[in-house]
Amino acid sequence: MKRQAKKVQEEEAAALCCCEYMNRHGQRSHVAACCCDCEDLDDACDRFLKREPQKPESLSQVAAVVTDRIRVPWLWGGARKVDLSIIPPLVLLPALLHLAAFHFLIGMVVLTALPGLVLWYYYFTHRKKGQTLFFLSLALFSLAYMYYLFITEVFPRGDVGLLQLALVSVGVVLTLLALFHTKRDPGILRPNEESIHSKVAYYSSPTGRNPSLNGGRQDVMMTVANRAVASEQQVEEEMKESNRKNWCQACRAVRPPRAGHCRICGVCVLRLDHHCVWINSCVGQANHRSFLLTLVLFLLTSLYGISLVLQSVCPQQNLLFALLYCPGVYNQYSTALCFTCAWYSSIVTGGLLHLLAIQLINVSYNVTEREARLALREKTARSACWGLVVDTGVYSRGFCGNWSEFMSMGDKVIPPSPTDLV
Repeated sequence: MKRQAKKVQEEEAAALCCCEYMNRHGQRSHVAACCCDCEDLDDACDRFLKREPQKPESLSQVAAVVTDRIRVPWLWGGARKVDLSIIPPLVLLPALLHLAAFHFLIGMVVLTALPGLVLWYYYFTHRKKGQTLFFLSLALFSLAYMYYLFITEVFPRGDVGLLQLALVSVGVVLTLLALFHTKRDPGILRPNEESIHSKVAYYSSPTGRNPSLNGGRQDVMMTVANRAVASEQQVEEEMKESNRKNWCQACRAVRPPRAGHCRICGVCVLRLDHHCVWINSCVGQANHRSFLLTLVLFLLTSLYGISLVLQSVCPQQNLLFALLYCPGVYNQYSTALCFTCAWYSSIVTGGLLHLLAIQLINVSYNVTEREARLALREKTARSACWGLVVDTGVYSRGFCGNWSEFMSMGDKVIPPSPTDLV
């Protein structure tokens, strides 16, 4: 029945025009009717005008209706839903940067408040353990908008040559390609059908099979009375406990060593490092190297672009001090806008430099960020430099050995099936 219902929905979706879609109730709707039949919104407004208390679920229902009806016409399969978390960076970032370019005091307030708002939203969404496209949208739009201003405001001034523009363009393209490769697959652990029905997971035979037969032979479950040596019982109990600990109930799979379950993505990832909100994906065994490559390419492009902008708007100042002292930069609005964007890019670059430094240190000690947090929580690791260096001593094989292992990690590793204890 489920397959038939799914097939009917696919056929209906295939027959939709570019402006039609199937709403959250499974009914056919049109983008032009986004303001029609808004019972939830009407009820909320009616209660507000009558000064009556709102229902506990009224706001969530209104948000669900608005999210479901904001669509973009699409040629294949009907109108596509737009995630509302994409929109704020597209509106707020240009508005705040243009506002900060009017005066240096306004610029100080905006450039101080903007990172604070981003951090507050990060901790707010991190507590809910939900996915959001806000940070990915902010990262991509920041890169695109800085490149757009570089072409329209800095390049026409004549201080930047075609070769320098080409280098910045190549850096932007390579960063986007590396980001695309990073988001492809972090190394998701696929559930093994054999391990799902194994005795390690359920301590019973697979479904659809007589539990008393095994190829014409009887399965004899080992008990304490059948054991000859007490040490064997202890070993088996340790193995059982290890498999219980590594069994993921959500993914229905046995996790190999260093794998972890991401509560945001809802999957188990091989050698899970952390969930990065800036790429809206996990960083694991399959994409950890490309993640570091993305950081390096972005930082090189950003540092080079900032230096070119400062050379153009503050030609008389040293690059190391131009951000702190650039007289006359606010006399022209275009110059002030370029200077403000250079400051914004410097703040973003500083944050990513800190992230890259932590990643390089962790790779040098062969520890993931997830393992480092757990070890610090359980107080089983050595930390130095205010917590930047965390050494668990579990997987470390020396500096060269750790980097050799990191650079030779396979993109796809099939985890071994769990050993049957019986």
